Amino acid sequence: MSKLALIIKREYLAKVRNKSFVIMTFLSPILMVGMVVLIAYLTEVNDSETRVITILNESNYFSTDFNSTEGTAYVILRDLSLEEAKDSTALMGFYGLLHIPNKKTLQEVANSTFFYSKDAPNTGILDKLETVFQDRLRQQKLMELGVSTEEFAEIDYRFEINTETYEGQQSLKGINEIKAFIGGGFGYLIMMFIIIYGGFVMRSVIEEKTSRIIEVIISSVKPFQLMMGKIIGTSLAGLTQFAIWIISASLLLFVITSFLGIDPSGLQNAAVMPGDAVATMAAMSPPADNMQLYVQELYQIPWAMLIFFFMVYFVLGYLIYSSIYAAIGAAVDNETDTQQFIFPIILPLMLAIYVGFFSVFSNPHGPIAVGFSLFPLTSPIVMLMRLPGGIGEGGVPIWQLLTSIALLLCTFIGIVWLASKIYRVGILMYGKKPGYKDLFKWLKY
Repeated sequence: MSKLALIIKREYLAKVRNKSFVIMTFLSPILMVGMVVLIAYLTEVNDSETRVITILNESNYFSTDFNSTEGTAYVILRDLSLEEAKDSTALMGFYGLLHIPNKKTLQEVANSTFFYSKDAPNTGILDKLETVFQDRLRQQKLMELGVSTEEFAEIDYRFEINTETYEGQQSLKGINEIKAFIGGGFGYLIMMFIIIYGGFVMRSVIEEKTSRIIEVIISSVKPFQLMMGKIIGTSLAGLTQFAIWIISASLLLFVITSFLGIDPSGLQNAAVMPGDAVATMAAMSPPADNMQLYVQELYQIPWAMLIFFFMVYFVLGYLIYSSIYAAIGAAVDNETDTQQFIFPIILPLMLAIYVGFFSVFSNPHGPIAVGFSLFPLTSPIVMLMRLPGGIGEGGVPIWQLLTSIALLLCTFIGIVWLASKIYRVGILMYGKKPGYKDLFKWLKY
């Protein structure tokens, strides 16, 4: 057996036989599923709470405009002063008080209305109240222009344009964003794997260097073989752990949610997002009558192709970044000295996540999305955001996909060659905290 194969086997077995590795392999799925189930349960409990709002209406308007819903209930107060209404609302522990004063015109009433609460009110609650006033004000303006209540009801509806492809197939609003989220999830997994297991490679090199075992090892193998053995062995151990996580977590989540009757989809409403994020998610929410079409569209995503290229980009991306981690581990004497080098490594990954989302959402075939999906340090994440749209016509052009993979391979070879030069010198350097100047100097040896 070749020396490289022996090193790979040694690193793999050393990693998978480690007690902490075994414990985390089987404990992590339980913790992850438990967290998902707990958040889904707490979200369900939180959404079941009904907020009670008292209304002190002193005007001649809005007598029938506020109707209780599943999450909001209204209690009408009569024959009370504003201060008495405030005290009563606070004493009964209700969410807040809506005071509608008596004024001459509807506009004056709306401008003088206040909502009182103990703390800053929820944005969703305010949106509901403001919608009532906006609809009534708009109706009043139209009536002043000669539009009756019946005519207003006819024109007050939300218009959505019909969309189809050139072939006559109905296209769905927000489906591109949903596909980008799916691809982004795969990209995020790659980023987390690179950060976690790249750190494993770096720490393994540091431990062997500080214990001086490395001096014995490199007497019989070349530094390049040692570096590649560590990278491949650790990556195989990581893939083993990753596969166990996916399979066991999926089975565990299915069993628990089926047994307890918890719907994990409730997580989608768990976060309150401001501004553009709310608008984006609202635009992506499928109407109830189109739900079946959205399910069919998601079913038609080329999942086998997506998973295959996830593995391709996952392996190539990890090999590139783990080579850099190995070079850094060889250059320093302890983990504290690595901090100055870590941020430049993860910066492209963070940039890929954030820029990728914004660019792919708005235009998956735009210059920014294409550029980042070709650039080797960001392509493993951004390209996966584009791939749910398919390959070829309407999706990622074949030449872009092949170019991206070719650039990744060339970059991997180039970075391994550069990293091996740093590794060869740094692995035997002790007692000195290296800087970027030292690393560039070692590249010339």
